[in-house]
Order: sequence, then structure tokens, then C-alpha cells
Amino acid sequence: MKPKKKALFNWSSGKDSALALYKILQGGEFELTTLLTSVNQHHRRVSMHGVRLELLQKQAQSIGLPLCQMLLPETPSMEDYNRIVGGFMSKFKKEGVSHSIFGDIFLEDLRTYREEQLKKIEIEAVFPLWGQSTRDLAIELIDLGFKAVVVCVNEKYLDNSFVGRILDRDFFEDIPANVDPCGENGEYHTFVFDGPIFKAPIKFEAGEVVRRVYESSEVDNSFYFCDLIPA
Repeated sequence: MKPKKKALFNWSSGKDSALALYKILQGGEFELTTLLTSVNQHHRRVSMHGVRLELLQKQAQSIGLPLCQMLLPETPSMEDYNRIVGGFMSKFKKEGVSHSIFGDIFLEDLRTYREEQLKKIEIEAVFPLWGQSTRDLAIELIDLGFKAVVVCVNEKYLDNSFVGRILDRDFFEDIPANVDPCGENGEYHTFVFDGPIFKAPIKFEAGEVVRRVYESSEVDNSFYFCDLIPA
């Protein structure tokens, strides 16, 4: 039998990661060693998603894989980010990891960036969802039994009525035509709390919804977050 390739999985806590992980586990080509998640060191929450670390840890426990938290400054520069990620990747390379798996779907510039950075450390990037229809992936996610809640929306695309909603067919019918079904352009982010990759559902209660404005000319700067409270 051909030995499995040793890989780490870049886990965001959201739906694209969950579906990509499901496909990797079904494929049986890789030996997954770690879930790697970027964490805002200041707020102690998942980067971009705003999910509490306790819920992230419960996900990893239910999936059954070790969790590695990559702590980032509140507003890291590109140089800071590359240095921190490079340090982690070099460590994993020494441990025999040859592949790094992502849930990206169609952002070419992001894929190129990931591949070029990993090539320096001789790690290969893998994209199990790449090039697939985001509407088809959204429906597949539901049909497989995954359950997710919207934890963050970009105010440029969605109003605060969408944050805190459960992903279902009604959600995908309600989003405007200019919003990608999987939020691949950063329109929204999710927290997956149940599905075929979990041994048990992650229990939580929906907390307050807050609006945050980030002073940066490089990104859309106004977001709504729904705080999820571990139950």
C-alpha cells in the first residue's frame, strides 16, 4: 500500500474548511497531523471570524485532530504575517509535513501567494475545492448534513439581518445577487457546529451582535459580528 502524504490542514472554523476537510478525509490520500488556525492574539479569537477560542478547541476535539493556534498581532503587517507563517511552516516541514491543505475556491491571487510562500519551504499547497461552483458547494454542504451559523458579515455586501443566521437553502435564496454563495470574496464568514466530520455537535448560544469599523485602506472596513457563547 502506498504511504499517505503527511499534511496539515488550514482550519478557519467555517464552512469551506469543513467541506474541504470532509473531502480530504474521504479521499484517504493524506495523513493529517494538525489543524492550523490563525488567532488574533489581542482578542483571543479566530482571525476574521471572531469565534471564541473555546469553541475552536471544541471543534478540534470533536474532529479528533490536534489544534495548533498561530497567534497573530491585532493588525499584522505583511512582513509580520509572512515571518510568523514561515516559522510555523518550517517547524512542520522538520516534522515531515509535505503538504498544506486549504479551503480556497477561486481567488487566483491568494492561491498564487500561498503556493509561492510554501514553495520556499518545499511544502506543496493543496486545494480540494478549487474551481468548483460555489452554488453547488453551498448546496452540497447542506445536503451532507453540515450545520453552520453566520458569525461575520461585511457591511458593504450584507446588512446585520444576515449575521447570526443558520446556513440553509433560504439563506442562499435571500443573499443578493452580488454576494458569492460561499462568501469567497469575504462577504461573510461562518462557524460550523455539526456535520459528518464531527463526533458530536458543538453547543453554543448566540450572543450580542456588534458592529466594528477597522481603519484600513486595504480592506473593506465595516463588519457585523455575532458573538457565539459556548453552552
